[in-house]
Amino acid sequence: MTDFPVTERSRIRRMHARGMHEHAAVHAVLDASPLCHVGYVIDGEAYVTPTLHWRDGNRVYWHGSAASRFLRQVPGQRVCLTVSLMDGYVLARSAFNHSVNYRSAMVFGRANVMTDPDDTAAALRHMVDDLFPGRWNSLRPMTAQELKATSVLWMDIEEASVKTRDAPPGDPEDQDHAVWAGVLPTTTTMGAAQPASGPHQDLPLPPELAELIASGHLR
Repeated sequence: MTDFPVTERSRIRRMHARGMHEHAAVHAVLDASPLCHVGYVIDGEAYVTPTLHWRDGNRVYWHGSAASRFLRQVPGQRVCLTVSLMDGYVLARSAFNHSVNYRSAMVFGRANVMTDPDDTAAALRHMVDDLFPGRWNSLRPMTAQELKATSVLWMDIEEASVKTRDAPPGDPEDQDHAVWAGVLPTTTTMGAAQPASGPHQDLPLPPELAELIASGHLR
């Protein structure tokens, strides 16, 4: 599998032992979490915005309010989109060697905004069904005003870096020190469904949502 293009910036990052640049590794981390942070610079000031994202091939999408003055200035700009997942605390025998097990991806590209309402509607449908399979068709249809109020942005991944740690403490020189050491795993999963109040609160949970909860994944 070929790597993403290597610029001087990613060449420096590649020197890290934990860095990987293959498409599959980057995509796996992006797909594992629905929440990302998008960083960009407007008028010399740096901004980082949390939002939901989804991926189609080598293209990443995210959405926001069409009224946002930030999003109106982002199209055409270079942006950095990041995803991080924490998998555990790593407790060593010295404070210096404490760490965390984690997965993180950082992707770079140029932001674009969808201008065709039909494309925007299709992208939003993809987002909902990507998170909750089959849900879009059961929802109240989106209104023209709701569609107008929502922006969908996208970028093709031009360069990327993914870093992970999945290991016990790395302190073999301290193994004779009598203190507990090891990993405290951390997980982010969906809990039991909590129905909204109202006339239809007794409706059964759709099988697709029950399967999603049981899977232990976030999407």
